[in-house]
Amino acid sequence: DEVIFVKIGLIAGSIVVPLCMIYVQYRWRQMRSVFNLLMVICVIIFGDIAAISLYQIIRDNAVFMTRIHGLFLNPLFMATGAYVGLYTIYRLMLLSWKEWRDH
Repeated sequence: DEVIFVKIGLIAGSIVVPLCMIYVQYRWRQMRSVFNLLMVICVIIFGDIAAISLYQIIRDNAVFMTRIHGLFLNPLFMATGAYVGLYTIYRLMLLSWKEWRDH
């Protein structure tokens, strides 16, 4: 079933991609700055898209409509949100590794 493969791919990706980010940032130190800068840009874009969409819905008095769900169809919103999630897992893995190593 295709749905099962997609679900497994999403779960595996949320583990494998942050692990790859950890490897890359240990191998090439300047990538830490790249990952951090990309996070700042993604959070700004993600937040702005959400805020603008919510403002338009409130302005148009469409609060109880399903129009807000159209936000999830925005590819830029989805891409920046995905990076925010992956980066968060990456940082949590780094923090956990550091605490485990220092313990």
